[in-house]
Amino acid sequence: MRASKPSSPDLSGWVRRARFAAQSLGRIGWYGAHRYLTGRIDRRIGEDYPDYRIAKPQGPVPSERRILADIARLQASDLANVEAGHYPMPATEPGGLASLLQKTRMFYADVPDAAHRRRAADDDAAPDTNEPYYQQDFHFQADGWMSEASARLYDFQVEVLFNGSAAAMRRQGLVPLSKLMRERDQRRLSFADIACGTGTMLREVQRAFPRLPSIGIDVSEPYLRHGVRLAGRARDRRFITGLAEALPLGDESLDAASVVYLFHELPPDIRQKAAAELGRVLKPGGLLVFIDTLQMGDEPDYDGLLELFPQLFREPYYAGFVNEDLAALFAPHGLHIEDAWNAYVSRISVFRKEG
Repeated sequence: MRASKPSSPDLSGWVRRARFAAQSLGRIGWYGAHRYLTGRIDRRIGEDYPDYRIAKPQGPVPSERRILADIARLQASDLANVEAGHYPMPATEPGGLASLLQKTRMFYADVPDAAHRRRAADDDAAPDTNEPYYQQDFHFQADGWMSEASARLYDFQVEVLFNGSAAAMRRQGLVPLSKLMRERDQRRLSFADIACGTGTMLREVQRAFPRLPSIGIDVSEPYLRHGVRLAGRARDRRFITGLAEALPLGDESLDAASVVYLFHELPPDIRQKAAAELGRVLKPGGLLVFIDTLQMGDEPDYDGLLELFPQLFREPYYAGFVNEDLAALFAPHGLHIEDAWNAYVSRISVFRKEG
């Protein structure tokens, strides 16, 4: 009896992992280098403002080593989800190298201005209540979310801030949607990405579930126009201008919805209204994928960083959000938490509509 030959290695698996590693390390290296250089520019400009001070956080701040370890864990989770079939390999950068270089020029043109605005701002000033909350100068952008320039730069800025890991954090929210698609015919479902911004999450959803009818809703028309360019139009894909606290959708009209990095930018009363609207538009048994920043206590070693964030990046409603009880916020509207986990500096929470 001949001895059996050893099984050959899964070459496709090795190729996939090598491709994933090269792409991920390339992103982290590219955006990490931008973050490093931005820090140097910021420190140089800071010399012109000797009286500017950041309040020392009471909680701990993670070391660079801890941050890199958590980014590595996120990338491992991203790859595991690809291999489990929850979503495809991450897409390359839209527009390729030419687009990246153009955004780099725009980004560095804005960095010094943002650094000056941060130090010139009155940190003790309350948000201007005479203007709608969404017209605040978030991230020290003079025009908030309401311009083409902001829409073109936003995704690049976020990736620099999180060392090229923002897209991977968003993709963790595709896992509960994938499980839903395995149980149901996606063509017969209805999905909306609330506050879809530039369409980055919607693009990920459409790549993973191409037959899922989907809607992108946002208050900013410039961001929606960018979302149309990124995700594209299709017969079963719509983009609608609207507010999270007054959704232009019928009662119990959605099987699933996602809300990504929105609630930390809402005032307390608007958070309550938006939670009520999500409960209204989801069908009984409907799924809400909620992605936002860590809150106090989610990852104790990061609590000090959560204290620093609103000072460094002009987030007027952030301090209230990180202490918000999300389970208590959504429960009165029939939404109950089913699962939750951390992904680097984000937390993914899965809610189910009762009934």
